[in-house]
Amino acid sequence: MDDGSPLLSAMSTSGLNPRRRRPPVCIYENSAQPLRRLGNEPTFQLNSAQEYHEPQNSFSVWRSSAPTQERTPQTGLSQPTATSSIAASTPSSHSSTREVEFLRSKIRELEEQLSKAAGTPTQSTAPTPTSDIETTTSQLAGTFHVHNENLPSNHGESQVISRTFWHKTRLYGQSHWIGGISLLRELAESIEPYLLKEGSKAVSGLQKCKYLGKMIKSQRAPQWPVPVTPDLPTRDVCDTLVDCYLRTVERIYRVVHIPTFRKEYAKIWPSETQPDAMFLVQLKLVLAIGTITYDEDFSLRSWATHSIYEAQTWASEPEFKSRLAIPFLQIQILLLIARELIGVDGRMVWVSAGALMRTAMYMGLHRDPACIPKMSRYASEMRRRLWNTILEICLQSSMESGGLPLISVDDFDTEAPGNFEDDQLEMEDCTSHPESKFTSVSIAIALRKMFPIRLAIAKSLNDVRCQSSYEETLRLDAKLRSCYKEMCRTLREYISRSAQNSLSRFELLVLDFIMRRYLLSIHIPFFGPSLHETAYAFSRNVVVETALKLFTSAHRSHASRAGSSLNTDKSPGETEFSRLVVNGSGFFRTAPMNACFLISVEIRTRIEEEESLDVLNIRPDLLAVMHDAKALNLRCIEVGETNTKGYLFMSLALAQIDALRRGATKEETPLLLIKAAEDAEEDCLSILEHFAAKGQNEKNGDGLDSSSTNPLPEMVGDWDFMMADDNLDFPDLEPVSWMMSGIPYGIP
Repeated sequence: MDDGSPLLSAMSTSGLNPRRRRPPVCIYENSAQPLRRLGNEPTFQLNSAQEYHEPQNSFSVWRSSAPTQERTPQTGLSQPTATSSIAASTPSSHSSTREVEFLRSKIRELEEQLSKAAGTPTQSTAPTPTSDIETTTSQLAGTFHVHNENLPSNHGESQVISRTFWHKTRLYGQSHWIGGISLLRELAESIEPYLLKEGSKAVSGLQKCKYLGKMIKSQRAPQWPVPVTPDLPTRDVCDTLVDCYLRTVERIYRVVHIPTFRKEYAKIWPSETQPDAMFLVQLKLVLAIGTITYDEDFSLRSWATHSIYEAQTWASEPEFKSRLAIPFLQIQILLLIARELIGVDGRMVWVSAGALMRTAMYMGLHRDPACIPKMSRYASEMRRRLWNTILEICLQSSMESGGLPLISVDDFDTEAPGNFEDDQLEMEDCTSHPESKFTSVSIAIALRKMFPIRLAIAKSLNDVRCQSSYEETLRLDAKLRSCYKEMCRTLREYISRSAQNSLSRFELLVLDFIMRRYLLSIHIPFFGPSLHETAYAFSRNVVVETALKLFTSAHRSHASRAGSSLNTDKSPGETEFSRLVVNGSGFFRTAPMNACFLISVEIRTRIEEEESLDVLNIRPDLLAVMHDAKALNLRCIEVGETNTKGYLFMSLALAQIDALRRGATKEETPLLLIKAAEDAEEDCLSILEHFAAKGQNEKNGDGLDSSSTNPLPEMVGDWDFMMADDNLDFPDLEPVSWMMSGIPYGIP
C-alpha cells in the first residue's frame, strides 16, 4: 500500500497498524482508489447562498472499475470490496472482523468530512426535476426538440420549464431567442392539417421565399478566397463611415486608439503607395461597421460583406506567431463585431469568440499589466481596453447563441480600463480622471462593473447543470437591479453636467437596451408557467413590461417612416440606434423581435382569460406593438434581410389575435391564419424578387464577384429567422424616463 494513501492515513490516525495480523488473502487496501484533489476550480452553484462571484472548491474522485465494487450513494466514494472474502477465508477472528468494521466506519466519517469540505451538500433542498424531450414538427417551422423540466408547483400540478432546445445540429440554452418563440408553437401546429390541402399556397410561398433568400445571399457572397484589395469608397464616403463607427460602436466597445487611427487613416489618401495590409484590413472593417448606420436603406451592404470576406481571408492565412500583437487582436475583434452586425455567419460568433479569448490569453491580456514589467501607459491601457471588449463579446455571444460563456471572474485579474481620454495615453505622466467625469471610456467602465452579475445570469440560463430555481431567478433579478441603479446615479451626473463631451443618446439607449435584455432573459423561462400559475406572477409582469419598453426604445425612430403616432422629433442618437436595429443583425435585432412575440402570447392569454359580454379590454399599447412589429419586420426585408419567417410568424400572431377578438370559431381560425400566411409571403416575394434581379444584373455587369453557384439546400424547416428581422413602437412612452425620476427600469 502506498504510504500516501488516504486509507492508510485514516488507519494511522485511528491508532491501528494496517499490516498487523493481516491474513494472506487480505488485499482490501488496494480496492479503494486514493482520493485525488483536482484543485480549487471555480464553480457556479445555482442554489448556493454564496454571492455569485465567489469560487468554491471542487473535488473529484478516481473510482475503481471493478464490477463488484460497492459505492456509497451520497458521495460516490468506493468501499473496500474484500470484506466478505476476508470473513469467508479467515479463521474465526473476531478482532479482525471488528477491525474491518471499524475501518469501514472511519471511511464513512472521512467521506462525510470530505463532502462538507468540498461544499457539496449530501441532500438537495430543491425539488428534484424530472425531464423529458418534446419534439415538434411542422411545415412552416420545421423540426426542433425541447428538453423540459417538470417542477412541482404550489397547487400540486407540475410546471414545465424549458431548459435546452435542439435544432438541426445545434443545442441552445435558455438565453436563446427560441425560448420565447417556443411559446408560439401551437400557431404552426394549429394550421398544420390545412397546409397540405389542395389550393393552399402557404408552403409553396415559403419555399419560393426561401429559395430567393438563398439566391440573394449567394449573389452577395464573393467567391472564396477573397484577397485584400486597396479599393475603397470615395474620400467623402469613407470620412462619413469612419465618423459613423466612432460615434456608435466604438463608444460602446473600445477597440482602436482614435488619435493613432486617424493619423494612419490620413496617410493613405495623399500617398500613391499601397497602405500597410494590416491597417488596410482594420480600416475596411471599421468602414464596414460604419455602413450599418450610414443611411436608412443600408445601401452599402454588398460592399461591407465583401470587406468582411477580405478580412476573413487575410486573418485565415497560416501566419501565427508573427501576428500575436495588439493590431492583429484589434482586427479579430472588429471582424467578429462586423460579422454579427452585418449578418455574415453571425450565428457562429460564439464559436469564434472562444478562439479570440484564447488568443488574448496566450498574449497575456488576462493578466493585469501591473504584473508585466516595463509596460508603457499606452500599452497598459490598450491591453485593458481590449480585454474588456473581449469579455463583452464573449458574454454577448453567449446570450445570443444560448451557449455557456466559458469564462469565470477567477480566470483573469486584469483591471477595468482607466478613465483616460485617448490623447492622455500618449503621455506617461498623466493621471486618470475621476469616475464622475465622463470620457470616451466611461461606458466600457460601466459595463465592466456589471459584468459579474451579467455573467452569473448567462451561466444560470445556459449551464445544463443548473436547476431552474425561481428563488435564484429572483435573487439575480434583485442583484441586477441594484447594480444598474448604482450605474444610473453615475449616468444622471453625466447628463446633468451637460458638458461638451457628455453622454450621447445613442450610448444611453444601448446601455438601457443591454440591461433590459438581461432582465427579460432571466424571467422568460418562467413566463410560460406564469400564464397558469400565480406563484410566478411577478415574472409575467416583468416580461411584459420589459418587453414593451425594450421594443419601444429599439423601434422609436422608425415611427416616422411607418406612420406611427409616436413623436417624430428624434435626436441623431435615436436615429443611429434605430438603424443599428433595423439594418443590423444579431444581438440588437433578435431581442426586440423576441419581445414582441412574448407580447403576442400575453395578449392571446388575456383574451382567453377575459370573460365579458362587453368589448374586450386589451391594452392598446400592447396591440400597437403587434402592428408596429409587422411593419418593422417588412422594413427589415426592404433593407436587405433575406429571411422572411419573422414577418410570416408576426403576421400569424396578429391574425390569431384578431380572430380571438372577433370571436372566430375553431373552424374559421385556421383558415384566417392560412390567409394571413399567404398574404405575408406574397408581400415578401415581391421584395425578394427585386433583390434577386438586382443581384443578377450586378453579377452580369460590373458588380462584385458573385460567381458562387452553390446548390440551395433546405427549402423549409429553418428556425433561424430571428437572426435578422424586427422591432417596434407605441405612443407616449419614454424608454429611459426612469433615469430622471430615479426609478430603475420603470418597473415596480
